[in-house]
Amino acid sequence: MNVNPDDAAREPDARGNRRELPQVGRIRGESGAPGGLQAERSRRTRALLVATARELFAERGYAAVTTEEIVRRSGLTRGALYHHFDGKRDLFREVFEEMERELTERVATDVLASHDPSAGLVAGLELFLDACLEPDVQRIALVDAPAVLGWDEWHEIEARHGLGLIEAGLRGAMEVGQITEQPVAALSHVLLGAMIEAGLYVARAEDRRSARAEMSLVLRRLIDGLRPPEPRHG
Repeated sequence: MNVNPDDAAREPDARGNRRELPQVGRIRGESGAPGGLQAERSRRTRALLVATARELFAERGYAAVTTEEIVRRSGLTRGALYHHFDGKRDLFREVFEEMERELTERVATDVLASHDPSAGLVAGLELFLDACLEPDVQRIALVDAPAVLGWDEWHEIEARHGLGLIEAGLRGAMEVGQITEQPVAALSHVLLGAMIEAGLYVARAEDRRSARAEMSLVLRRLIDGLRPPEPRHG
């Protein structure tokens, strides 16, 4: 008999405990067919694996965590884990992707919702620096991710989530004359690189709060240097 790995998630773990996935009710707009329910169960299984792995990676770091621990804490099976992910590295990548999505959404609230584009851009930079003080962001996104994924893949994910938001903020500030007109794409890459280095600087510092304050000053001055010169009188 074939067993779906997501159904197998209900099997006892190493201690004999069962960790049931949340019961799934009928999804609005669907007929309640088994296929729709199975897809929802699969989504919930994947989300539980990611959430559990994120907890463990944040607590002890990638190298110290095993797939057996992830399975044991989640109450799922190894079959469920390898049904959704190729292994620990693949699962870590999804954890990092999730963190980047969340951080981008948080920053976007300040950058895109502000009536003052320049002020919104600065607020977004400050929120990013605040996030760099959070232990899980430090450990997963700024310490482990470059080592586990390699610089190229790590940078590609950072750029995919953050570059468009930076471009939108800079373009908005240029449109109202708060920043001197210049190539937006090139400038966005420069600012993204500065933010990545700022995050690494904060994460690796002995006194992270002092490092965060230093980088706030530097990034603010960088933005100030983009403003058009004040008109001279007399």
